[in-house]
Amino acid sequence: MLFLFSITWGSVSGWWLPVCVLAGLLYAWLMYRQPVNIEKHLRYTLFVLRAVVVFILGLLLISPLVKSVNYKPEKPLVLVLQDNSESVAPALSKAEGVKVLDEMQKIKSQLGDDYEVHEFSFDNSLHNGLAKAFNGKQTDISSALKQLNDRFVNRNIGAVVLATDGIYNRGADPQYEAKNIKANIYTIALGDTTPKRDLLIGNISYNKTAFTGNDFMVEVLTEAYQSNSEQLRLTVSESGSTLFSQTVGITGNDFRKVIPVKLSAGKKGLHKFRVSISPVKNELSVQNNTEDIYIDVLDARQKVLLLYQTVHPDIAVMRNAIESNRNYEVKVSSVTDLSTLKLPDYNLIVLFQLSENAFGSLKSFIHKSGVPVWYTIGAQSNVQAINNIQGNVQISAGDAQMQEVFAQPDNAFSAFTLTDSTRQKLTRMPPLLAPFGSYTVSANTSALLKQRIGNVNTTYPLLAFSNANGKRSATLTGEGLWRWKLAEYSTYGNHNAIEELFSQSVQYLTANANRQQFRVYPAKTVFDEGENILLNAELYNDALELVNTPDVKIDIKSQQGKSYNFLFTRKAQSYSLDAGALPSGDYTYSASAKLGARLFNAAGRFTVKQLNLEVRQSTANHRLLNTIAKQSGGVMLQPSQVNQLADIIRKNENIKTVVYEDKRYSDLVDVKWVFVLVLVLLSTEWFLRKREGEV
Repeated sequence: MLFLFSITWGSVSGWWLPVCVLAGLLYAWLMYRQPVNIEKHLRYTLFVLRAVVVFILGLLLISPLVKSVNYKPEKPLVLVLQDNSESVAPALSKAEGVKVLDEMQKIKSQLGDDYEVHEFSFDNSLHNGLAKAFNGKQTDISSALKQLNDRFVNRNIGAVVLATDGIYNRGADPQYEAKNIKANIYTIALGDTTPKRDLLIGNISYNKTAFTGNDFMVEVLTEAYQSNSEQLRLTVSESGSTLFSQTVGITGNDFRKVIPVKLSAGKKGLHKFRVSISPVKNELSVQNNTEDIYIDVLDARQKVLLLYQTVHPDIAVMRNAIESNRNYEVKVSSVTDLSTLKLPDYNLIVLFQLSENAFGSLKSFIHKSGVPVWYTIGAQSNVQAINNIQGNVQISAGDAQMQEVFAQPDNAFSAFTLTDSTRQKLTRMPPLLAPFGSYTVSANTSALLKQRIGNVNTTYPLLAFSNANGKRSATLTGEGLWRWKLAEYSTYGNHNAIEELFSQSVQYLTANANRQQFRVYPAKTVFDEGENILLNAELYNDALELVNTPDVKIDIKSQQGKSYNFLFTRKAQSYSLDAGALPSGDYTYSASAKLGARLFNAAGRFTVKQLNLEVRQSTANHRLLNTIAKQSGGVMLQPSQVNQLADIIRKNENIKTVVYEDKRYSDLVDVKWVFVLVLVLLSTEWFLRKREGEV
């Protein structure tokens, strides 16, 4: 690090400098022109000391600017990124694969102190350090590159080393995210691009819920490689009983066919269906020939009424997000058609930005009935009317002015739980428009999302829930959900976060319609393998008021009879539990709580679905790796060339140390060492004069 400084005059004229010099010389001459007891050579020394002091004091009065320049070098970063998913295990389990890992670990020592090397591994997310487990159930190359770029933003990234087979089964196409990294990317092509003889299930499209007595469709994408003229036999079974069977002739070495399957929904509950393809001789792997799907069969849908006064794009977003959970059926209607609706038939009413004169008979029905209500507030809303009809969130707004607010999840919210990925996504969403003003919430209201204005986190609610006297309601104080939907799909390729937010919200609002005093329910009935198991619990007293004084215990049992015992965590007035990741399989649970002399029990089930995504594709995609490398200015290397990588990086003239220049300006009077210098000069002059007998 190099530090330099100089004096700049700024708005002060530079002609004051000779004036200060003349002032110093004149003052020193007047003081030492007729000394009595001082020798000649000492008199010249004192003259110089006094002249310098007066010169410095003159500069302090003028107060020029002092420019300091700090030069800080930053070594180039080399980021090593290694695929730790199951699809690369066959290649890296061999001796050649072990050698590749050893060579990658040597890159740091080979580059030496001139480079700053960081090592990472990834599957569906980014992890610190290289890994040899190769047990990742999903591969998201795009997410790993994005997390890497976010972590080292505004740093001197010289090169990224990406070792993978190019197979990804989650997230967007990684070549688009790779364009955002302003550095050379060197790809190491793992795996084998030679097609092998293999039959597999490429994908299964189906709805996760169905209704008793109805038929539903399942579409199975079957694939076959190097198996021309063979027979592909697809079967669908439940509990060992075959429900569907079809044989298809394979007409090529690269064969794909979508087979539609029609099934009937039987009794209520979670049904497990096994989809399988009969193996052929000398097949590469039979693990990808079988896939289990889970369909929740329901009695009937709960009805949601969405009332609006003026058309808005957020209406379609809310409808689609709620109906993503097929347990709910949404009726969208204008308030002008209110007289034709039977309000008691609905389990939830959503009031979308209604004005004061639009409420009409709604106000009386809302106060008298126990139907949950979800209020939404936006530019079309009459804030005063909303304040009058509900007491959950009160807004003091002088006019109709709106402001941009970001969503900030509140960790203290405990009515229900969102997954960590959804909470993180919500913080990255574009801003909503909320009424400008001050917000207050009632005692029985808590905010799931709070408003973040710019970089300032506020206590103002963005999405709040209330539970008063057993009646639940929600208030959304912003509009612009359509931006969230577009942004999430653009970034992540799905709408999982906004769908989970609305599904969980509606489930909470309609959950206690049957007035059960003790409820325990999982965040969803089917969890992916490796996903944390989240459960919620609610306990009501005889007055249907939420309480969480007693302990709530739960016993989770697997099909093999293994038990997992937990104690729920208290949050506000309810309970929550993060049971962590459990092995794949079917689980049942039984929970208990004792309130006074009464013992309450609740039971249920959920499933942890095994992920077979990594075995669905066995042929490496080196074309993708070559494209990523070329578009960034890097090269694709074969595993045998990894030992050359350090030399290639050293020879790249674009990868070099960057020196950052930091300029600062300050007044001379603020420089402390100047006062120290004046003090030393005056002290030295005083000492010499005293020694010579002068005052």
